[in-house]
Amino acid sequence: MVIPLTTHEALSGIFGSISLASWIFLLVPQLLENYTNGNADGISLPFLLIWAAGDVLNLAGALWAGLVPTVIALAVYFCFADGALIAQCVYYRSLKSSQEEMKEVAEETSALLGNGEAVGSPRTRRAGSQGSNIGLPGSHRRPSSTASLAKRNPSYTSSSSHHRESLAAILEEPTQRSAWLKNTLSIIGILFVGTAGWAIAYRTGTWQPVPEPRPGGSVDSTPTPLGAELLGYGSAVLYLGARIPQIIKNQRSRSCEGLSLLFFMLSLVGNASYGAGILFHSLEKGYVMTNLPWLIGSLGTMVEDGAIFVQFSVFGEKKEEDEEEDAVVG
Repeated sequence: MVIPLTTHEALSGIFGSISLASWIFLLVPQLLENYTNGNADGISLPFLLIWAAGDVLNLAGALWAGLVPTVIALAVYFCFADGALIAQCVYYRSLKSSQEEMKEVAEETSALLGNGEAVGSPRTRRAGSQGSNIGLPGSHRRPSSTASLAKRNPSYTSSSSHHRESLAAILEEPTQRSAWLKNTLSIIGILFVGTAGWAIAYRTGTWQPVPEPRPGGSVDSTPTPLGAELLGYGSAVLYLGARIPQIIKNQRSRSCEGLSLLFFMLSLVGNASYGAGILFHSLEKGYVMTNLPWLIGSLGTMVEDGAIFVQFSVFGEKKEEDEEEDAVVG
C-alpha cells in the first residue's frame, strides 16, 4: 500500500529532520567555546549533570517503548556527547584547582622567603632603594597625567569613564554584529541541512510517510508500556529542571560569559522543530497523549531557553567589562 505524501506529513518529516540536525551539532559550539577560553567557568555543571540524567532516562524509555531506530541512535549519541562535555568541564575545573593550589604555595613560599631576609642584607637594601629611591634625581614616580587631573578635577574621572564606555561600545558593536551574523548563518545552515537531508531520504526511499494514527493514539494496536511512559515523563521533568541551575548562575554572576549563544539557539531550534514534527503528523488526541512526555520536555524547555536569551541580552559580557574597568580605576 502506497501512502500518499500530504503537505502536513511532508512538513512533519522536514521538521523532524531539522530537529535531528540541530541535536547532532548542539553541543559542538559549547565544546569549542570552552576550548577557546581554556576553561568551563561559564556553564553550570549541575545543568549538564541533570540534563545527562534526562538523556539516560530518555534512552531507557525509547528502548523500552521500541521507538524507531533513529530516535534510539540519537539518544545514544546524546549520552556520549553529554559525557564528553561533562568530562571537558571536570578537566578544566580540576586544572584550575591545581593551578590555584600551586599559586597559593608559591605565594606562601615567597612570603616566607621575604620574612626570612635580614634587614641589612644586600637584597633588602636593594629592595628598599628601589622602593624609595630617596635623593636620586627624577627617581620619585610622578603621578600620571590622568591621576593628576582626577585629583584636581573630580569630574574628570566620571568624564573619562564615560569616554571609555563609549569607546568600548563602539569597538564592541562590530564584534556583536559579527557574532550574531555567524550564529544566524549557522542556524540557516542547519535549516538547509535538515531540509536537504529529508529530501534526499524521501527520494531514496529511506524516509516514507507514516500512516495516520488510529483513534486511540497509535498506528498499530500496541500500547506504550507504562514503564516507558513513566521514564518519558521522568526525562521531561529533568529536562525542565536542568536549565534552572544555569539561569541561577547567570543571574548571580550577572554575566553569560563563557556560554555559547549558538548552543542555546540550536537547542531552541531543535526543541521547536521536534514538537512541530510530532504535531504536524497528527493532532489526534490519543497520539498527542502518547507523545505528551516528549512534547513537554521539548516545548517546555523553550520557555527556559527564552529566559537565557534575555540574560544574554541584558548581561552579555558585563562581568568581564566591570573587572576591566575596576582594574583601570584601581
